[in-house]
Amino acid sequence: MLGLWIFSGHWNLVFGATLQIKITPKVSGENLQPASLRYQTSAGETFSITRVSYLVSDFALQRSDGSWLEISNAVAWLDFDQNRNSIWLDKIPANEFCSVRFLVGLNTNLNHADIAQFPASHPLNPNLNGLHWSWQGGFIFLALEGLWRNAAGQLDGWAYHLARDTNATRITLAAPLTITNETKLELDFDLATLLNAPRPLAFGKDGSSTHSRDGDPISAALVVNLAGAFRVHKITSLTDAEIAVAHPKPLYLPEKFTPYPFQMSETFPIPDLPRDNPLTVERVELGKTLFFDKRISINDAQSCADCHLPEKAFADNRRTARGAEGEFGPRNSMPLFNLAWKKEFFWDGRAKSLRAQVLLPIQNPIEMHQSLTNLVAKLKSEKAESAKRKAEMDYTSLFAAAFGSPEITAEKISLALENYLLTLTSFNAKFDRVLRGEEKFTPDEQRGFELFSTEYDPRRGQFGADCFHCHGGPLFQSQSFANNGSDGAFKDLGREQVTGKASDRGKFAVPSLRNIALTAPYMHDGRFRTLAEVIEHYSTGVVRSATLDPNLAKHPDGGVPLMAADKRALVAFLKTLTDAQYIPTSATIPAEK
Repeated sequence: MLGLWIFSGHWNLVFGATLQIKITPKVSGENLQPASLRYQTSAGETFSITRVSYLVSDFALQRSDGSWLEISNAVAWLDFDQNRNSIWLDKIPANEFCSVRFLVGLNTNLNHADIAQFPASHPLNPNLNGLHWSWQGGFIFLALEGLWRNAAGQLDGWAYHLARDTNATRITLAAPLTITNETKLELDFDLATLLNAPRPLAFGKDGSSTHSRDGDPISAALVVNLAGAFRVHKITSLTDAEIAVAHPKPLYLPEKFTPYPFQMSETFPIPDLPRDNPLTVERVELGKTLFFDKRISINDAQSCADCHLPEKAFADNRRTARGAEGEFGPRNSMPLFNLAWKKEFFWDGRAKSLRAQVLLPIQNPIEMHQSLTNLVAKLKSEKAESAKRKAEMDYTSLFAAAFGSPEITAEKISLALENYLLTLTSFNAKFDRVLRGEEKFTPDEQRGFELFSTEYDPRRGQFGADCFHCHGGPLFQSQSFANNGSDGAFKDLGREQVTGKASDRGKFAVPSLRNIALTAPYMHDGRFRTLAEVIEHYSTGVVRSATLDPNLAKHPDGGVPLMAADKRALVAFLKTLTDAQYIPTSATIPAEK
């Protein structure tokens, strides 16, 4: 366990010459159109590209005398969907340069570095980039995914993941650069070249996936093709570039406060805690009191804890959430732990922060149906009873201790609830104790872990369950949204309701599998009652559609074929992810009904 006293970030202003390198993914010179089945392999196969995510590092600039200026600590994560397309190289000495070089991938030291050391905003923080191989070690250097239409006219998925030390690929480009101030070098990354020349790739002939094992012909072709996939587009000057990043000022921080020690596992990546809302004991206590107060609802009948029960890993056992006035919503209540590592909230990601998220259920007419104006008036006029100690508390005193003033506002309510929710961490399951050498898996649990962590790729002799692509790493979650094949015709459009993109239809947040044995029923609509039903879905029930996740679409119709013993082993492993704090001392994890 690791205790962090995280209060605020620190940014240094950067002065001097700066080179921005902007890389734009393109297809045959045109801007990439994700999820559009408009591209063709050299074999005439129609395909789309839905994910382009990669790491670049080891930048250097060549002087006119042939020597190289190595740029230390230069590494970047670029991602098309996240609109991450630039690398900033600072403190470049004024000079004329003729070439630029960099690695697609990482050198050996970086590739095998301790991931727990990287700050939250660092490109190699795995919670940020989603490109770490987790227990296998090392990073995915380049992740390309999409759909393709096979010979039978069906949509299949393809996923090319380039990784391993030997596949880090050096790119060298002629680029006449005169560095005197802020300069911008724009590069094109042509994905058509990457897939077609000089070694053409065809999904039907070469395979629809690679995980870069030694001797894999797909990864070998990608390495050869990478050399010609980058081109200089243009070189310009940055006239209005903003180099300095402002340091956010803590909101309403009183003169006297008690820092709250954030607890997490040493194997977890460092979270990006809000720098303008530092964790304090006083704010956490206020947030906890609000969380358990039923008067937060319109009729004083429901608290946040009624849908997020602590003994159920802050979930409930209903198929969909029930509001204060008895009406049921369309979606399942999500558990509330390890939220410090989340970037977007709700099943569709419509809230970009916890402080924004906590106010929406309060106002939702199906949920608590309470206006913020009315809630503030309630808290000002009455005393709240602490749910834990059964003692009268004056909210004005709690707000004064947390914010330096007795004034009660909706903003301060959201900040206090955010503080409390950020402290709800979960990291002490049997799985963690096995990693620490304190316990051992049973044979079934060990088999389940092996299945969980192994891809299904019969062409190369791999017959795992392929779970880790979406639920990998110590958090057993990703920051992505995915269509998991639950439906073909969507009653709930999911992420599309937020983004307006047809390519997001039927996509929902990928939840953590920690404490999964306690949080039934499952999926965004609570359709599955047991873990066995969930595993059966991924084995026989996956429905194909235009937005099906490529890591599922690449498998046979229905999903990954698993024997009955393998399904039981997966359930056994998933039960090892239950945190000890949620298991009654006199009981074990209850058997599924």
